[in-house]
Amino acid sequence: MDRVGVCERCTGETVIRVRIALDEPGGIASHTGVPFVDHMLTAMAFHGGFGIEVEAQGDLEVDAHHLVEDVGICLGRALAEAVGEAEGIERFGQSSIPMDESLVTAVVDLSGRPFLRYDLAVPERQFGAFHTDLLLEFFRAFTINAGMTLHLRLDAGGNAHHVSEAAFKSLGRALRSAVGLSGVEGVPSTKGRLRE
Repeated sequence: MDRVGVCERCTGETVIRVRIALDEPGGIASHTGVPFVDHMLTAMAFHGGFGIEVEAQGDLEVDAHHLVEDVGICLGRALAEAVGEAEGIERFGQSSIPMDESLVTAVVDLSGRPFLRYDLAVPERQFGAFHTDLLLEFFRAFTINAGMTLHLRLDAGGNAHHVSEAAFKSLGRALRSAVGLSGVEGVPSTKGRLRE
């Protein structure tokens, strides 16, 4: 089974190409022009056990908002394509990841119904060139376009970088469980389908 998704998006603000391969761990390359975003996406894919390629250009002379949101859109669409009809997957995933003093839990349901519960009170509004409000924009765009339910909860925190990195790592691990093959045929739903 070829579980690969690709998304290309070209607007007046960004040009983005994303590829996700759920069964190709180690193939990770992210070039967004925002080093912190590349670091987070690399951590998510590595701990998720899947490959990603992200090539993105955006109007960074304005700020990183358009680029971060559009990368989330493309990653979500590529994930949805890779999951397909969701036949034989586990569907649900959960992970709690510590980063020193910080602890974040991510819970995922690849339900086809987008919903984000975002309980990350990141302690600083900005570090380096990255504005932490963009975390919500990324996770919202990713969740909606993947058609998944995602709960992100900060259980303990202090350092903004640690909170952010724990969120991406815990999401990667939760996705790893959710897209895992259960060994059971068919769609993991009593309705017989997950995606409309």
